[in-house]
Amino acid sequence: MAYRGILLDFYGTVVEEDDLVIRGIAQKIASVCPDWPQREIAQLWGSEFTSAVSSSHGDAFRTQRELAVASLASVLDRTACRLDPLELCAEQFTHWQRPALRPGAREFLASCTLPICVVSNIDRADLDAGMRHIGIALPMTITSEEARSYKPRAEMFEMGLSRLELEPHQVLHIGDSLSSDIAGANALNIDAAWVSGDNRAASDGARIVTQCTDLRDLHPFIQGDITQQHVDAVVNATDNTT
Repeated sequence: MAYRGILLDFYGTVVEEDDLVIRGIAQKIASVCPDWPQREIAQLWGSEFTSAVSSSHGDAFRTQRELAVASLASVLDRTACRLDPLELCAEQFTHWQRPALRPGAREFLASCTLPICVVSNIDRADLDAGMRHIGIALPMTITSEEARSYKPRAEMFEMGLSRLELEPHQVLHIGDSLSSDIAGANALNIDAAWVSGDNRAASDGARIVTQCTDLRDLHPFIQGDITQQHVDAVVNATDNTT
């Protein structure tokens, strides 16, 4: 199957996700709220943030920085912690603007011959700063601010397709999140490649054409060297995963 364009997630796919930062913030809260374990605080923040993101679209849209602070403030209320959510989020905001490249990302971007459109659940200023930090410039980028919504909703994917001037079947979406990248692409019948840092199994029902830990492993797919028989085999294996 020969693709004609790439939709590419950024955080967790091209650069490292902020998981370590989130754990560090949760640890700071746990240190002053001993009745709340670090893991439970991190999970609660994740749940609050995910809920906020899902309801943020259209006229109700809020930036990711706003959602991060608001969802963490909710966690602090829940845990009766008097720390300042904005001060706690400062380290996370720094990470968004100064992320580390994932293995193979620079080589993949340098050698990919297909047009790429970045589609990221991030604020415009943070994406631009992050790309400057890693020294990579891509001409087509769409953030949640432009789409006024977040993946897995369709708006950002549709804007990416429009920017590429391609149809869903002509594009491969590459991302690390099963809930936003893979689910969003699946909903629009866009083929999806899953970047998984720990080689864990995909959730039941997630439709992916391939799974990798290094973006360089995707070269056979984007160069059209993959056969439909192999794609079908991967999809069937994923559908049977429990």
